[in-house]
Amino acid sequence: MKFKNIDYGDGVELRGYLFEESAELDEKWKKRPTVVVCPGGGYWGCSYREADIVATQFLARGFNAFVFTYSLGQKAVFPRPLVELSVAMKDIRENASEWLIDPDKIAVCGFSAGGHLCASLGTLWNDAEITEKSGCKNGENKPNALILGYPVISTSWIEKDNSLQRLIGDNDFEVTRKKLNMQNNVGKHTPPSFIFHTYNDGSVPVEDSLVFAAALAENDIPFDLHIFTNGCHGMSVGNDTVSCDEPEYGKWVEMAGNWLWRTF
Repeated sequence: MKFKNIDYGDGVELRGYLFEESAELDEKWKKRPTVVVCPGGGYWGCSYREADIVATQFLARGFNAFVFTYSLGQKAVFPRPLVELSVAMKDIRENASEWLIDPDKIAVCGFSAGGHLCASLGTLWNDAEITEKSGCKNGENKPNALILGYPVISTSWIEKDNSLQRLIGDNDFEVTRKKLNMQNNVGKHTPPSFIFHTYNDGSVPVEDSLVFAAALAENDIPFDLHIFTNGCHGMSVGNDTVSCDEPEYGKWVEMAGNWLWRTF
């Protein structure tokens, strides 16, 4: 096992768990698919329970895994976190050969606000502003799959507090609000997606996942959508290691891993 870190400064970091080449492994394992995990936290913080614990779950299923921490708080004005994630994806692809990564099989997995960031990448990776600011003019930042856990998709339920204004900053309000509503940005360029949520989520309404799935369906983008009845917001992997033991909900980990292998 190798560990790779890229410190971009200001708290932005890419932390990797990578398999090494071994004569004991078949030829097919010389390059592995990869999952980049983006924890949630309302763009205020990055949840410990949605970071390395999630990455190691994918690691155990044969994927290389990264945890990406992005700009937070007042520094999280759109599109800064998205540009940062784009640069991280570019760096992963540029190092793919050394890190034994298949550059055509890189998924992003995000929770809550991290899910919003991953959905942003999946729908805006080719946006002119993003490609210009990140230097990703040849699709280096394009994810090959999305895994979205109880993701923030729309801004409709945060428009009455200061969260939306904080993310918009000094940008044009209406233009940026439209970009922050991920269902507006889904198109043929959006990759296949695996989405999971709980009906009882008291923070991010389940309708956010439903409207994103509807947009995928409208654009004929393949997806899996799993709505579990029970479980509060922020359940992560849904077992006792994160103090959220909900066996039915916790099945998403295996389901997502199997889906990703089929997709890739």
